[in-house]
Amino acid sequence: MAYQALYRKWRPAVFEDVCGQDAIVTTLKNQIAADRIGHAYLFCGTRGTGKTTLAKIFARAVNCEHAAERGGSPCNECAVCRSILSESSMNVFEIDAASNNSVEDIRRIKEEVEYPPVEGRFKVYIIDEVHMLSTSAFNALLKTLEEPPAYVIFILATTDPQKVPATILSRCQRYDFKRIPSSVIAARLSELCAAEGKKAEDRAISYIAKCADGSMRDALSLLDRCFSFLGDRELSYKDTLEVLGAADITVFSELYRAICSGDIETALRTVADTVAGGREIAPFVNDLIWYLRNVLLSMSAGDASDILDASEENLRRFRQDAGLADKKRLIHIMSRMAELSNRLRFAPQKRTLLEVELIMLCTEGDQVPWDEPAKAGHKKAESSPGKAVPEPVKTEAGARKTGPEPRTEQRPESKTEPSGKADAVSGKPEPAPIPVSVSEGGDIVDTIRKNWSALVPQLSASNRHVYENAIVKKEDGRPVVVFRTAISFKIASTNREENGLTKLSELCTEQLGISCRFGGRVARKGEIEAEADRITDEELARIHFPVDIED
Repeated sequence: MAYQALYRKWRPAVFEDVCGQDAIVTTLKNQIAADRIGHAYLFCGTRGTGKTTLAKIFARAVNCEHAAERGGSPCNECAVCRSILSESSMNVFEIDAASNNSVEDIRRIKEEVEYPPVEGRFKVYIIDEVHMLSTSAFNALLKTLEEPPAYVIFILATTDPQKVPATILSRCQRYDFKRIPSSVIAARLSELCAAEGKKAEDRAISYIAKCADGSMRDALSLLDRCFSFLGDRELSYKDTLEVLGAADITVFSELYRAICSGDIETALRTVADTVAGGREIAPFVNDLIWYLRNVLLSMSAGDASDILDASEENLRRFRQDAGLADKKRLIHIMSRMAELSNRLRFAPQKRTLLEVELIMLCTEGDQVPWDEPAKAGHKKAESSPGKAVPEPVKTEAGARKTGPEPRTEQRPESKTEPSGKADAVSGKPEPAPIPVSVSEGGDIVDTIRKNWSALVPQLSASNRHVYENAIVKKEDGRPVVVFRTAISFKIASTNREENGLTKLSELCTEQLGISCRFGGRVARKGEIEAEADRITDEELARIHFPVDIED
């Protein structure tokens, strides 16, 4: 006899063998025992939760000669039960609506229901994936579904009840099949392993049950794969990870610890080992999100063992990792990973995206807050010997200005050192002084704008282009860097000090004599273009030909 997959071989034959749907099973058995059988049922729920299995058991039970004696469950021994089990009965029809979804298929059903059953009490029509029927087919089914002959029962099964018209839903008894708990799946897998004469570690069985995500059929398919790999050996947890292409929970713990400690090397090495082991990036990120969810729950819910559905060893690991960061930081990491998961769906370079995201998360802890980038620079200047923050002074116009007197005269050529001359102490080349242009009235923002093209080249070349396309505006009395794109803004907000706004603040202090605090935002539509096209009063003053203005 040809090999039969485990999910087909061990499909439940009676109500008592169905796992995880106790309320639905009890209701259907009571209806059969009390002879209060409906004419139309809707079974809806995710894949592998027992919809079609229960429909077949119900079809046998309503026709079984001994069902009432057995509490509503079929005997599977009478002539009717045997013919239905062998799929030779003329009373039970299983239709796949995905391939038989036209109005002609439904009209054929309407013609068949005119004839009473050949044997047994009922003709049962099981329409699987009923949401795939066309609109015309649903309309053709309406009247028959509402008032069928007394000997006809319709069982509609679907994974997407939202696509079923309300006119159909209102004519059916609806039963929602819930996901099967991992503990129930694990218990069932252990029974089947014993029945198949196979040995498996409890940890391996539990992991397969978790990977099934509430689907008994998926769990049996995964177990089938593991059995094919092992032969006669015992199924271990390590072998399960190898077959399923999954990562151990310790990998996610190590990666989360690397993110919290800013260890970029360990984070990248973890990704490299994961890829080398044949794991896919997208499922790996989803499993990491699930691990972080468990850490967050262990941090928030106290004794959350019943919610987490994990072993004692894993619970201890969750609690240990919960102390690495606060909730705000953990939720931020989860949000970034969730955004990454969405981008990975259409990205050709999935590994690169993950590595970049991990680098950014690892370096976030060392970054200066975006709304206070200059504060760290000021503290650094105060702590450095020989570098004092200039005191505010009065300009000739009486306006208050921060920094020393504006340098308007030309420096003697003999006193100006050439650019790149090495410092006698450090041996590093000093930046060449930039020509300073101070606005009338000592306005800080205008001074920064006039010297912007000289300030930007002082930054590191790796991210200089981010600021070259930006403009400086005055908002709430302080300079704000307006970036052309959101990507530029994000790069600038996560930069280290040598490339970011902290460095700009230091340059303003050292070379312009201005102590300021920068802000930043993304440009509105057309804002940078409009600023570039604007002509200032100073530029108008340079025009030497007369301009006549007519009213």
